[in-house]
Amino acid sequence: MISVTKLLCGVATSGDALRYGSAAPAGAHRRAPLHRQQAVGRAQDRRPIVVWNMSRACNLQCVHCYAEAARGATGDELTTEQARAMIGDLAGFGAPVLLFSGGEPTLRPDLLELGRYAREKGLRTVISTNGTLITAELARRIKEADFGYVGVSLDGVGEVNDRFRGHPGAFKAALAGIRNCVAVGQNVGLRFTITRRNADQVPAIFDLVESEQINRLCFYHLVYSGRGSDLIGEDLPRPEARALVDLIFERTLDLFRRGLTKDVLTVDNHCDGVYLYLRLQRDDPARAEDVLQLLRWNGGNASGIAIADVDWSGNVHADQFWQQHTFGNVKQRPFSQIWTDMAQPLLAGLKDRKALLKGRCGACRHLDICNGNFRARAEAVHGDPWAPDPACYLSDQEIGIA
Repeated sequence: MISVTKLLCGVATSGDALRYGSAAPAGAHRRAPLHRQQAVGRAQDRRPIVVWNMSRACNLQCVHCYAEAARGATGDELTTEQARAMIGDLAGFGAPVLLFSGGEPTLRPDLLELGRYAREKGLRTVISTNGTLITAELARRIKEADFGYVGVSLDGVGEVNDRFRGHPGAFKAALAGIRNCVAVGQNVGLRFTITRRNADQVPAIFDLVESEQINRLCFYHLVYSGRGSDLIGEDLPRPEARALVDLIFERTLDLFRRGLTKDVLTVDNHCDGVYLYLRLQRDDPARAEDVLQLLRWNGGNASGIAIADVDWSGNVHADQFWQQHTFGNVKQRPFSQIWTDMAQPLLAGLKDRKALLKGRCGACRHLDICNGNFRARAEAVHGDPWAPDPACYLSDQEIGIA
């Protein structure tokens, strides 16, 4: 996860402590020298943010759903008591954040109860949702349960989003859910997955964030997982990917120059951080060195390191896109024991992967700030988790192998 606002504009954001170990106060938005916002740790040294797919049930049918969500629950989901036991273990283990995802998490009746319990245990809580079921009453209850953030997935405006979601009216319903959150003061943001089908929607999404007073905007690069496996080849070609990232940078700078404090991020492609650093090397070399330090502290892709996933059945994965690789189940063994068991070859490899990487990724001079990018994407295309990530749009010259 690359905070464009932080790195490009020098603005402290609420996620600094998680991404850089920064002591900058949460919610502080200011222009300051980056060396005064420096971090004190690395992502590799911290406990993982845990994504919990608390249900596979969903009211929509998104074309890129990594969970391959269905209309009904699977029947083997963690019970409320099993979930409470998992949450207690995560808190004792030192996990900083629990992200409630799905399927659609608002379909599960114990969402708010478990969110409150996680907060009591000291975890920061986040909801990842399609937003279509967030009524005014539910938004109020989410706020009262002290969820730190609600991320609503939108992949375009109007019918573009509806085609992605497989449901007419999904955009209108999601926008109503966002407005309900804004109305009660609940921190809410948009999550947009970039493909060839919707790349032209990015300017409209920026406009929407501004007009609807939305605090945060995350652009996700496509990962080929679940139903998203059918979209291999539908991410942007390298020149178009670079151009779109440039557009995201420029629109973020425009917001900053006009005094609008929006936190803009790109997710699931750490070559964005390298690309931003190379841009600053050209335009502002002094700040580029500060940004390089922050990127090194961040450590690049953290699947199996500072990000983990637990699915609806309790299976533990390196991240939410790797459902096919399971390290254990929290019904039989605590997450804390599973996550630290280096007898698991893939888990051990992910935690110390640099020597295992092949091709362009293995030879790249930016491994300290990218960490080989997304291994799930490499495996989906090449059948090898250590092969090059096909979504890297940097040139051979930029990565030092020309």
